[in-house]
Amino acid sequence: MAQKRSSQPRPRTTTAAPVTGTLRVIGGTLRGRPIAYSGESHTRPMKQRVREAAFNLLGPRVAGTRVIDLFAGTGALTWEALSRGAQRATLIERHFPTARLIRQNAASFGLTDRIDVVAGDTFVWGRRLAAASASDAGVSPWLVFCSAPYDLYVTHLQPMLELLDSIVMAAPPRSTVVVEADERFDPSVLPAFYAWDVRRYLPAVVAIGTRHLAS
Repeated sequence: MAQKRSSQPRPRTTTAAPVTGTLRVIGGTLRGRPIAYSGESHTRPMKQRVREAAFNLLGPRVAGTRVIDLFAGTGALTWEALSRGAQRATLIERHFPTARLIRQNAASFGLTDRIDVVAGDTFVWGRRLAAASASDAGVSPWLVFCSAPYDLYVTHLQPMLELLDSIVMAAPPRSTVVVEADERFDPSVLPAFYAWDVRRYLPAVVAIGTRHLAS
């Protein structure tokens, strides 16, 4: 008698395709557009409710800025900013496949000519930016996003603070810095010469700081 075939599907061995439709731009000219997202655990996009709250707080400060997305991940914060009137953006993402997805999203949104993707280490790049900023710091205010993996604020607290210090020191007047951490992070250690508005959307803690003084 012939052996009966199993009705269970055979497991697939192919790599997972990017997930689309689960992450979307929530405001501006790109509102509703899907963001390609791998779904991998190392990429933690800011939750939609937190992203919406942060951009409501930023309001008109977004328009005309140069975005610097320090731990870009999906690039969701950059796409929101460009959708709401930011001029251009630099996104730093050390995971090469994720950096490729950022470029893929930029092409889908028609924003390739308005972004630069740095596939490298944010800490190294931050030092280089601070050293090179003197010549062009007065062009446009920066909108800096530091939405790093939460554990970095615990395991690499000092390098994180040094990175933020170097960025805010290099930033032009009227620049804005958005820091997202969790409840383990103490916002009082953020650079003191910025005025910080701290909001809690547990587990997320978001601090928005604006530089008013001239360089």
